[in-house]
Amino acid sequence: MAHRGSQSGLGQDAETSGTSTPISPLDHSSIPPIPQSPNPSIPPTVKGLALVSLFNDFSSEMVYPLLPAFVTGTLGASPTLLAAVDGAAELAAAASKWVSGGLADRTRWRKPLIVAGYFSAILVRPLMGVTAAAWQVISLRALDRVGKGVRTPARDAMIADATPPEIRGRAFGFHRAADHFGSIPGALLAWWLLSHSVDVRKVLAWSAAPGILAGLVLLFVLRSAPVRPHARSDAPAASGRTFWGPVIALALLTLARLPETLLLLRLSQLGIATASIPLVWAGLHVVRSGLSFPGGWLTDHLGPRSVVAAGGLLFATGAALLGQPLVSSVAVAVFLALGLVSALMEPAERTLVARLAPRQTGRAFGAYHAVTGVAALPAALLLGAVYQHRGGGGALQLSATLVVAATAVWLTVAPRDNPPGAL
Repeated sequence: MAHRGSQSGLGQDAETSGTSTPISPLDHSSIPPIPQSPNPSIPPTVKGLALVSLFNDFSSEMVYPLLPAFVTGTLGASPTLLAAVDGAAELAAAASKWVSGGLADRTRWRKPLIVAGYFSAILVRPLMGVTAAAWQVISLRALDRVGKGVRTPARDAMIADATPPEIRGRAFGFHRAADHFGSIPGALLAWWLLSHSVDVRKVLAWSAAPGILAGLVLLFVLRSAPVRPHARSDAPAASGRTFWGPVIALALLTLARLPETLLLLRLSQLGIATASIPLVWAGLHVVRSGLSFPGGWLTDHLGPRSVVAAGGLLFATGAALLGQPLVSSVAVAVFLALGLVSALMEPAERTLVARLAPRQTGRAFGAYHAVTGVAALPAALLLGAVYQHRGGGGALQLSATLVVAATAVWLTVAPRDNPPGAL
């Protein structure tokens, strides 16, 4: 469905220019130059939303690492059912992102979408601890993912509109750093509680505490958050080859990357003890959190095109190395280094999306998140099948090759820009 939407956008190249002249994927002259503000800094709205994401991810990471064992062990569901319904939940989330993105461009809709999306997650997570059947947990999980789909385009659009364009990379990097930082205490607290024989249902219930903090901070932040500004009527919209070319290339990069669950499985095969995997996972988020703001700074100074390409090539290198029979210490080091991939690509991708469609930032982020979200499911199925039949080494080598090819496509269609702080 996302692919058909992409094709329809390709036929509307001149929608915002008022002429019938098509815009080439390599012609990005319609993208406006970036105006500069004197001594810009991260806006209070962005800092507040970052704190919300920190507490929300704290709550989330207390829950989701426990769900597979809880659903298949305590409640007796099959792994196949769990995987199938989880995939359906991700597709529902992608659809909600598409719809929410369009609504987020309407006056006074953005804040309600953010509130609804966050509070749906805050309310459903603790309820998982009192469920008696697998279908109840899976249904609550689906509601949570749809909530994420509702809030994400509106939140990212609010960050973009509240931030001077020349520091959007740092703003998104700051937000992503806080989001990843929240994963660290959440995962470690859940591990500590379980290691002290606390029942898993009580751990799920305790996830309500950071979730409530996230909700209170959110309500306070949105009280003073600015209403969506009116963009120029001649500014580019979320349509045409200028927009869809880079977005589809980003989806190809997502499609080519081996899912993180399979990367963790590869670590186990290379000798990492199962009990150590949560600590390695927390370490990955330490790297992501510490490097996301510098990654955003690089986006502001080098431009999204170069930074996304660097992230793609870094992932390909790491995947190729993990495909080799490494000793455990080297495997962990390579895995942690892959945290730099998200630190580079997440701020850069969001910065580019905001610049491609300043007239429809909500719709642009909805399309971006929906298309890349849909691409993640076939990627997991395809590379998972290769992993099962050819082993971890074969799947990782294939992923590395595909990412290099997708990076080449990205460099072909991504706009070349000269950011104001160019080095």
